[in-house]
Amino acid sequence: MKNIKEKLLNKSAILGVIGLGYVGLPLAVEKAKAGFKTIGFDIQEYKIEMVNAGKNYIGDVVNEDLDKIVKSGLLSATTDFSQVASADCVCICVPTPLDEYQQPDISYVKSSAESIVPYMHKDMLIVLESTTYPGTTEELLKPILEKSGLKCGVDFHLAFSPERVDPGNLIYKTKNTPKVVGGITPECTDVAAAMYESILEAPVHRVSSPAVAEMEKILENTYRNVNIGLVNELAILSNKMGINFWEVVDAAKSKPYGFQAFYPGPGLGGHCIPLDPYYLSWKAREYGFHTSMIESSMMINDKMPEYCAERASKILNRFKKAMNGSKILILGVAYKQDIDDYRESPAIKVIAELKKERAQVVYYDPFVATYCERGVVKKGELELTAELIESADLVIVTTSHTNVDYGFVQKHAKAIFDTKNAMKHVKVRNNIELL
Repeated sequence: MKNIKEKLLNKSAILGVIGLGYVGLPLAVEKAKAGFKTIGFDIQEYKIEMVNAGKNYIGDVVNEDLDKIVKSGLLSATTDFSQVASADCVCICVPTPLDEYQQPDISYVKSSAESIVPYMHKDMLIVLESTTYPGTTEELLKPILEKSGLKCGVDFHLAFSPERVDPGNLIYKTKNTPKVVGGITPECTDVAAAMYESILEAPVHRVSSPAVAEMEKILENTYRNVNIGLVNELAILSNKMGINFWEVVDAAKSKPYGFQAFYPGPGLGGHCIPLDPYYLSWKAREYGFHTSMIESSMMINDKMPEYCAERASKILNRFKKAMNGSKILILGVAYKQDIDDYRESPAIKVIAELKKERAQVVYYDPFVATYCERGVVKKGELELTAELIESADLVIVTTSHTNVDYGFVQKHAKAIFDTKNAMKHVKVRNNIELL
């Protein structure tokens, strides 16, 4: 099994990526930019058509880069999984959501693996990048792939390398973010590391097994989940005590060691932080273990949209307004600032809580003109006008986009509930209340 390393070194290897979303498309682009012929696989026709036309739909991908590599023939996309047969390395980058019972839904990983099996060949590398519970690569993926008749570690290589994508991050992208790789065997690890080293500018950190790499990814995001749960709980307490918790955090981060700043908010969003702890707590039950600290933070964070709706109701009450029938303007439905990604967005959960109380909710987001919730498309306001702001009984800031004029909002709003401290630089604050 030496040929694959030689192909990676001389860049004659053909690389594949299954799943052309926020993780897969940037990875496929970097593979092609590194000089490898790359094939992207997806079941959604519109993505295939857009990629093959050189048209981008992911914020972290540069339009010109995509157009150039497609025209050069280095990148193509298809729904035809039989083309896996021509690939030397395949990375699986498909969604791993939670089902209705808050348990891991690994059906996309499973179906991707099953799609690969008929077209596997010797000396092939397969890497799972989708975030999942520890044990997935060895317990789920390996047995499926070995149905091909090929033996893992002997006939083909298998590894796990967690995706580390932070949409909207202006410094760290796919190319310069360090990679963690854990293979079934040391040789599997080496081959997977060789692939990433031939593509990325960042270092590759090798670990002893896929399970270590899987747990590492869970640790990254659970660390953030727990700390955000802590500050959310303290923010609720500080509000009861009449203390500005945002000022508390700013004071604490003046310490040059032993403290990392985390901030409260209306809940957690994105495809990792709100979901990863559920993977771990689900797997832990197999061992009769309860992740008590993690589960406590999840309870706090999951409660924040409801808490924000309760706070909004109290603000309206001061103006002798009931939530029922009040017009509320939501500023921002993306899950974080300056991006168009609204997956698991807490803002959408806040809207749902407000609507439960019969509020009339409208939203404005300069990055998200429409969003889809349970198959229903919701349209935002096209422009943030003085008339729109003045018509609202309450404005709630749920995403701190930097291209919103918060001074203008303050000037025209009756009342503002700022859950992200987006208006911290606005000097006139008589109508602003912080989370």
